[in-house]
Amino acid sequence: MTEQELKKKELRQKAMKLPLSPGVYLMHDKSGEIIYIGKAKALKNRVSQYFGSEKNHDNKVRRMVANVDWFEYIVTDSEFEALVLESSLIKQNQPKYNILLKDDKGYSYIRITSGPWPRFSEVKKMEEDGAKYIGPYMSSWSIKQTLDSARKIFKLPSCSRRFPQDFGKGRPCLNYYIKQCAAPCRGRVSEAEYDEAFQEALDFIRGGSSTSVKVLTEKMNEAAENLEFELAARLRDRINAIGKLKERQKVVASRVEEQDVLALAQGETHTAFEVFRYTGSKLSDRESFLTEGCQPDAEARSEFLRQYYAIRDRVPPLVVVDGEVEDEELIARWLTEKRGRAVKLLIPQRGDQYQLVQMCRSNAAESLSQHMGNSGREASALDELRRLLGLEKTPAYIESYDISNLQGGENVAGMVVFENGRPLKSAYRKFKIKTVSGQDDYGSMREVIRRRFEEYKSHQEEGDEEGFGRLPDLILLDGGKGHVAAVKPLLEEMGVEVPLFGMVKDDKHRTRAIALSGGEIAINSNRRAFTLVSSIQDEVHRFAIGYHRQQRRKSAVSSTLTSIEGIGATRAKALLKHFKTVAAVSEADLKELEDAPGMTRPSALRVYEYFHGKTEAEPRENSINSVE
Repeated sequence: MTEQELKKKELRQKAMKLPLSPGVYLMHDKSGEIIYIGKAKALKNRVSQYFGSEKNHDNKVRRMVANVDWFEYIVTDSEFEALVLESSLIKQNQPKYNILLKDDKGYSYIRITSGPWPRFSEVKKMEEDGAKYIGPYMSSWSIKQTLDSARKIFKLPSCSRRFPQDFGKGRPCLNYYIKQCAAPCRGRVSEAEYDEAFQEALDFIRGGSSTSVKVLTEKMNEAAENLEFELAARLRDRINAIGKLKERQKVVASRVEEQDVLALAQGETHTAFEVFRYTGSKLSDRESFLTEGCQPDAEARSEFLRQYYAIRDRVPPLVVVDGEVEDEELIARWLTEKRGRAVKLLIPQRGDQYQLVQMCRSNAAESLSQHMGNSGREASALDELRRLLGLEKTPAYIESYDISNLQGGENVAGMVVFENGRPLKSAYRKFKIKTVSGQDDYGSMREVIRRRFEEYKSHQEEGDEEGFGRLPDLILLDGGKGHVAAVKPLLEEMGVEVPLFGMVKDDKHRTRAIALSGGEIAINSNRRAFTLVSSIQDEVHRFAIGYHRQQRRKSAVSSTLTSIEGIGATRAKALLKHFKTVAAVSEADLKELEDAPGMTRPSALRVYEYFHGKTEAEPRENSINSVE
């Protein structure tokens, strides 16, 4: 037994002596530093779990347990008191294995440069640099959004070119061609026109869209009365641009005056949290957090909510979340006490709130994908599939299988792998069915799965975790519930714990649903997951049928050679392996055929005569060598 195993056994023995009382536990490393703080309804049960079987532990928990040298605990009168104490201690000690959220919400300012051709930008602090500053503002996100909108509406430059120094230097950027910038860099916009647009943008930033529309409408009407139609048209375009902006804002508007919306997306190694904050029924701020490690969704939401509101002074009356929350009642009670008035946790299933949650979840998936290096669509699809199938973790590594034969002949199977939502062609594998004869898809699938996980066990014994040595997060069979029911007992018999589902097609051979051993899960309404599963099903079918056709072609070629007297399947196979093609065999001379593996002089002569007609044999050097 290793030193680490001895330490783990010792800690478990100590944990088993803890009381069955609510409380808080603190894990320490060898240096005495607190590396994790948690709460428990029953200290003995919760703490002892860490030092028992690691079967259900994720990588983050395994690393934490490996670094624990000793622990201490504090008994509380109730689980609620434990939750409050846990939040306080985490905020105070910042343990490395807890979800840690830094309160980086400072004040933001709008900086306006001095001199001609002014620009504005968002900054974190004021400086004595001669520029003008507007602010402070609480939300840096809303400032960035406002400035971006102002530039687009009033066609102001967002580049770093200096005016008038850079007039005529290079072509205008893309913003000019998509009509989001007037391109002063061309030198065709006067300073007066620029200043007018810039001042209107400042009025928009200071007074909001409604005030700007009112002022611009008055100016437009005045210009029209004075027959200044070009000016009136330019003002009309700005009013229309503000109107389009307001329409876009309606999409992210809430019917509730004040609320927060929370959603998460989990990858293989990280979890992304997204928070939308609404004030005045409009999206006023958004925050993104990326944390290391993965855990069950309900636990992740619970821990995040505790840490998020521990560093926030403002608690809204409504917190909307995208799924179940562990200790939901306790957290709602804690938030209520923190706010001083009632706080409700809501898990919407339909309606406007559900749409807000979906939008928040998509943004979380996008944040996660940027870290993982794949597209937001793929990350979102994987997260959607995880939720749809009720998986504990995101299926980053998916294996899919399909059987292909022609009336039981040339029975083969294909395995494709998708990693992080993309095909991993280096991991594709082909199988020839060996133990099943005839058209028995269930039996063929069982053989393939058995062989694959026998390989897995042999790789594990050798310490190899690549290829067949890697356990998939999800198995998808091209078939319905019958295929799943046939294969699932085999996996259980082999002790393989991998989620198993089937992919069901409709009458037009399009993906329709995902099959369980006892029924089906409709997938059509889950757009991203549907696209991903359809891609996997199409790919595994293409791969399997391609291998089947390849084997049929080889079989047809082999039959040409086996029709020659004295050439059986073994020699035909050896000839094809040596010469690569039948054409090459037909073009070979007698000596080349005789020298081929597995060939004798008489068999070589028969092959030669088959392609070239009867010929006189070469003179034999002596009688001894001619004996067969």
